[in-house]
Amino acid sequence: MLYVVALICALAFIILGIVRWKIHPFFVLLLAAIGYGFITGMSVEAIIDSVNNGFGSIMGKIGLIIFFVAIGTILEKSGGAMVIATRMVQLIGEKSIHLAMMLTGYLLSIPVFADSAFIIMSSLNKALSEKAKVSFAGTTAALALGLMATHVMVPPTPYPIAAAGILNAELGSVILWGLIVSSLSLVSCYFFATKIASKINIPIKMEAAPDVVHRPKLSLSLLCIIVPIILIVLKSVFDYPELDITGVVIYPVITFLGTPVIALLIGVVLSLLLPEKLDQRVYSATGWLGDALRIAAPIILITGAGGIFGAMLQNSGFAEMITESFSDMTIGLFFPFLLAACLKTTQGSSTVALITTASIVAPMMPALGLDETFMRTMTVLAIGAGSTVVSHANDSFFWVLTQLTGMDVKQGNQIHTVGTFILGTSAIAVIFCISKIIS
Repeated sequence: MLYVVALICALAFIILGIVRWKIHPFFVLLLAAIGYGFITGMSVEAIIDSVNNGFGSIMGKIGLIIFFVAIGTILEKSGGAMVIATRMVQLIGEKSIHLAMMLTGYLLSIPVFADSAFIIMSSLNKALSEKAKVSFAGTTAALALGLMATHVMVPPTPYPIAAAGILNAELGSVILWGLIVSSLSLVSCYFFATKIASKINIPIKMEAAPDVVHRPKLSLSLLCIIVPIILIVLKSVFDYPELDITGVVIYPVITFLGTPVIALLIGVVLSLLLPEKLDQRVYSATGWLGDALRIAAPIILITGAGGIFGAMLQNSGFAEMITESFSDMTIGLFFPFLLAACLKTTQGSSTVALITTASIVAPMMPALGLDETFMRTMTVLAIGAGSTVVSHANDSFFWVLTQLTGMDVKQGNQIHTVGTFILGTSAIAVIFCISKIIS
């Protein structure tokens, strides 16, 4: 009972610290972990060891990987993201504007953060909705939900990478199944956008068109996204025991190139081909790469604090207690989903919801029946699904969406909050069905 009380106190402090006291999530998670250690009676030496090893071990796995958010930063600032978006709309056609917005958002949010991608797409979404004479609310819902789907479920977006690192899930498997789950989850979201959200009237306030700047080639823009994903997935396929292809001549090459750090480094190098001129504006400490580092730093720190929390739970004996007391639990994947959903709804940040849930669930995996390789992947996706439920006024993305579109809070709740609930619940339903079929 002491472990449970300590965990509840830690979670309450995390929520209050972020929502009411506005403390940075890194410090909240760190203090919650240390407080949990003292409440459960851990020695000072054990607490310090958990802090050092918890932070160090998770940084060794994914610290560099998260920094390669630089791909998205360069793609955004060079105009490559807009090139991809424009081409996607041209391919799908203006008559299917809802589908075009959803699929464009789905693709862009893999390398680019969801709020940044929404800002990039905002003017295009307005212009095409006005030209096609379709509901602006419907196309906005389609765009936002497409962005959210890959934002929380498909690496190399940093958040699922962080969860995969904490849970020791195979990254290539998370990418492959994340693409499948997120795309299937969007089917219900598409009908919501076209049949329900489209009934809400939001006037379009057109802005002056920006000056045309350098636009990189579409092929190069796509390469810096697709190449790292293909290399990581290929390595996962080559490492699959049943295939027994470790003796193939190119196996060492694929193993090296498909290692996430190397694959994403290749993506960064390819992205450097996008700017019109490779100068200090791109590679200096105050340039685009410097911006990427500033964006990645808080995520790395929060992930490290999550690693500390997980180590504290592990070293306190929490895992053994859970295994002994709840070995017959049948809730399985629904526990990480519901926990992530509670954290997302109460404090607003998908990052905190993903990382905190992964840290808590990691020592519980055997008791939950999720310790197999495939189920670890499904657990990462279940946490990602939960971290979308629900986005409302305490989520920064909610305000980016409403302010750029002219929605009031009520309309934001009707369109975005309901939409994220549908996305998250659809995703966990898909995950549950897949897990039953495969396992």
